[in-house]
Amino acid sequence: MNLNNIKVAIIGLGYVGLPLLFEVSKHYKVIGYDININRINSLKKNIDYTKEVTTKKLQDRQNINFTNNIDNLSQCSFFIITVPTPITNKYKPDLKFLRQASKEIGKIIKPNSFIVYESTVYPGCTEEVCLPILLKYSGLTYNKNLFLGYSPERINPGDKKHTIDKIVKITSGSNKLAADFIDSFYSKIIKVGTHRVSTIRIAEAAKVIENTQRDLNIALVNELSIIFKKLNLDTNEILNAAATKWNFINFKPGLVGGHCIGIDPYYLTYKSRIEGYEPKFILSGRSINENMYKVVCNEIFKQSISIGINLSKANILILGIAFKDNCPDIRNSQIFRVIDFFDKLKSRLYVFDPLVKKDKILKNTKYRLIENLGKNNKYDIIIISRGHKEIIKIGIKNIKLKAKKKSIIYDINNIFPRKYVSAHL
Repeated sequence: MNLNNIKVAIIGLGYVGLPLLFEVSKHYKVIGYDININRINSLKKNIDYTKEVTTKKLQDRQNINFTNNIDNLSQCSFFIITVPTPITNKYKPDLKFLRQASKEIGKIIKPNSFIVYESTVYPGCTEEVCLPILLKYSGLTYNKNLFLGYSPERINPGDKKHTIDKIVKITSGSNKLAADFIDSFYSKIIKVGTHRVSTIRIAEAAKVIENTQRDLNIALVNELSIIFKKLNLDTNEILNAAATKWNFINFKPGLVGGHCIGIDPYYLTYKSRIEGYEPKFILSGRSINENMYKVVCNEIFKQSISIGINLSKANILILGIAFKDNCPDIRNSQIFRVIDFFDKLKSRLYVFDPLVKKDKILKNTKYRLIENLGKNNKYDIIIISRGHKEIIKIGIKNIKLKAKKKSIIYDINNIFPRKYVSAHL
């Protein structure tokens, strides 16, 4: 197959698929497919709710078509699957989107097609789960007229510095022909180049440990922050001091949410258990991070008692409900656990997050959405959860004006100077 004549399809147009689609469109005609008709309609109207692609970029798009009709992909020969891979409520991989995408693609692919998966999975998933589905519905033969690859996404939502074209791309293929072709494709797309590995399983494993490592590093500093609070020591000052050594890795304590760091370790531990090894270190780190919301809640609870705030009548303002700064994504955001805690105590909860779509916020009836901090509202407790540019722009002095005389300002991520807040992680 001639690399110059391929037509590309990208399945899944979220935080990963949409930025990738625009990079691919610089070199190829590409069709962006998403099962969500509302998503397709928004993109056709030049609106990206993920805020990864600007309105102007959408308006100026070339070589791009959007569709929610899978049959429109039937003339494509190179497919990239970037659907979500969440977990179940029992902390096991939820592969329904991956299975569905594989089934739909299997129905329409032609001989000599290449299918590349970018969604985070456990080692072996692409060939053990996705491949049989593709073969069943396509009737093709593996490594004869159907070829697979895995090239893990490395998108960092909200990060405008480390964009897709500036991050080395891991590539792999099901045989030498596939590996050569897939690596050549991504080499055209990614400016900084590719890193080709020997097998699909190696590429899958490399991806899943990237976020597992981050999760464990954050768990370490979270546990350190708990210890240092017991010792009445300033964690942030300690970390800044330690960071003066050249090889110290300076992570910060915080709530770990999102669709990657808080999810991916469970994919690896799931596969590990299947192979007969019960992970210890990884799950220990997950346990620490899963329970950090309790540290926030307990500290606010204790401070409320000490200064006489009645939580059943308290007005609580939460600044930011996205899982990370400067990002509208609320998936697995741990601040919702904090909200649940105070909702059970009958507190009156108010949320301000200028980045999150209103319809996503309004689905939750446990709190009231406010579009600005207002002139007259006063709060017993203010929880600063995110450091969005819009929140930083308001400034801590203006935020303090929204607090009652007897109040608590809890800055979870140490966004503002310590002298202005009551507590922090």
